[in-house]
Formats: sequence, structure tokens, C-alpha cells
Amino acid sequence: MSQYNPPCTVTVEILSQVATIAEAVGRLQNASGIGLRLRRANRIRSIHGSLAIEGNTLTEIQMTAILDGQRIVAPPREIQEVRNAIKVYDQLAKWQPSKEQDLLSAHGLLMSGLIDSAGHYRSGGVGVIGGNEVIHIAPPASRVPYLMQDLFSWLQKTDLHPLVASSIYHYEFEFIHPFEDGNGRMGRFWQTLLLRQWNSLFEDLPIESMVYARQSDYYEALNQSTSQADSAPFISYMLQVILSTLESLPTPQDSPQVTPQVKKLLNALKGEMSRSELMDALRLSDAKSFRSRYLLPALEANLIEMTLPDKPNSRLQKYRLVAV
Repeated sequence: MSQYNPPCTVTVEILSQVATIAEAVGRLQNASGIGLRLRRANRIRSIHGSLAIEGNTLTEIQMTAILDGQRIVAPPREIQEVRNAIKVYDQLAKWQPSKEQDLLSAHGLLMSGLIDSAGHYRSGGVGVIGGNEVIHIAPPASRVPYLMQDLFSWLQKTDLHPLVASSIYHYEFEFIHPFEDGNGRMGRFWQTLLLRQWNSLFEDLPIESMVYARQSDYYEALNQSTSQADSAPFISYMLQVILSTLESLPTPQDSPQVTPQVKKLLNALKGEMSRSELMDALRLSDAKSFRSRYLLPALEANLIEMTLPDKPNSRLQKYRLVAV
């Protein structure tokens, strides 16, 4: 097994950030958790943030429509990027972050139909563009398989805190830039995967959205770490982003509590559906029970809404999730 250790100085500031984040995670775990509605919204925010950094112009509303199976008018490539990202994030529990083959498989799904080399390491040179200038020339393609093997070997044996180790991996991944395209998306996704392995709470955090809000700082931190040959600046940046994301979550009382029946309804609701379509999806036959135990509680909690609110008894009435 490789003895490679990525160059990194674990500073006092980094240790303090880790402690603060761990405390925040503990508080959230002891609370009521993240509601289904917020979880869904955060997933969209994550996908939107990560793709927007790479130039995708679709809005969160358009991405929500794609998630719901609706058609939108937008560049086909951007729609494909969103569809691919949704598939990758939907399989979050499937990927093993310590397995190199899972990285290749996830990249194959993320970049399917976008590049010919999806799921394979690059065969040519690439660089990182920041603004109008090249800020990093990646190592030669011939070295990529060996560098990635070293990185995964280190990841499997490191005893650093997952908050630090995931940030180091993220930086090293971007430095190597192993793929022809999709490196930024994969680096951010894989850090989320590593954090989720440490604590399942991170599955529902829109860290990518916060990175997008601080995009210039993201590239500056990458550049500083490369210039210093030390990933500490990038680690500190990512820890700041993670803490800000945790602090941006609503308090437990802001998230409505729902019954198991309402949870099933929210999971079954895709796009706009009629009452009969919802009952079929839930395999229910008792209309009275459906209305009292599923439909009305969801409406009263403002989790779903009518498409024809002025005509509640219309035969054309349908229901949809309330936009967050």
C-alpha cells in the first residue's frame, strides 16, 4: 500500500473549526431532524449550486420541474446535466467513498451523454480556469491513474477527522483533475459522500449551494493551497462553508412535523397529481380515510397546494408540492 501523505498543515484554526462544526452537528442531531420538504429543497439547492459553478444557467425552479418529470424549455445539454446529477444524488447511499471504482461509476453517470470519456480518466492535458486566466495546469494524463491510486490508498488509512480528510481529498482531487470534464462536480459530490459516511446529517445539507455563493473564494482557496503546496487554506475555506451551511438551517420549530401518512403522500407526489392518481400511487381505496389522514393534514401544514385553489371541488383539481 502506498505511503503517500498529502501535504497539509493542520493548524490551530482548523482544529477550532472542526470542534465548532462537531458541536453544531450534535445540536442538530439532538433536534427533530430535517423535514422531508426541506430535505427535498436542499437536494435541489445542492445540485443547482454545483452545476451553476460550472456555468449551468437553469434556476432552482426549473430543476425542481425536471425532478418532478415536467418538460422545460432550456438548452438540452443543461437539462442533461441536471438529469444526470439528480440520478447521482439519488444513489448517494450506494456509492462507497473509499472505492475508486465507485468514483468512476459515479462519474460515468454524472457525465453520461455529455462527454465520450464518461467514467474514465482523461487521456489528455487539462487546466483549471479562474475568471479569464489559467490558475492551474493539472499533472500529465499518464500520471493520473497512479495519483488517484495513491489518493485512495491514503483515504483508506488516514486517521484524520473526516471533516479534515474530506477537505484534503477534495483539494487533492481538484489538483489532479483526473477527468476530461466534471471534476468540480465530482470533487464536491465526493466530499459530501465522505461527510455523509461520518454523519448522515450531511446527506441533507446543501454545501454546494454555499460554495456557489462564495465561488470566487473557492477558486482563491484552491489557488492559495497550490501556491503554498499545502492544502490548509482550502481546508479552512471548506470548513467555513460547512459551518455556514449548518448555521443557515432553520430551527426545528420552523420545520413542520408530519405524520407517517403525510410523509408517504409527499414521497408519492410527482409534479401535479389528482386525488385519484394519488390514491392509486399510495394503493389506497378508502377516499374518506385518504382525505382525513393524508390530504387535509398535508394541505394544513402547507406542504402541498391545490392547482385550482379557488375551485377546491373542481373535477380538474390537482395537487403539487409547495415550492420552498
